[in-house]
Amino acid sequence: MNQAIQPCLLSEKEASQYICMSRSFLRQARMNGNRLNGTPAPPFIKIGRAVRYRLDDLNSWMESFVRLTNLYQDRGAQK
Repeated sequence: MNQAIQPCLLSEKEASQYICMSRSFLRQARMNGNRLNGTPAPPFIKIGRAVRYRLDDLNSWMESFVRLTNLYQDRGAQK
């Protein structure tokens, strides 16, 4: 019964390590929102002054960038 508890909320530092992006990316994305031609910000939660990221939200956010084709095939399909 000595199981490790898996956190469902990650701090900014933990989230940046989990998604392999910098903490400054997360800060700028939160401040700027979803800009045209920019990488959208992952969903976050604000609890007082603390910013937290749900593990499920980060996984969904990363899944949204998965590509099934390569860039060359994408360009050929647009012609």
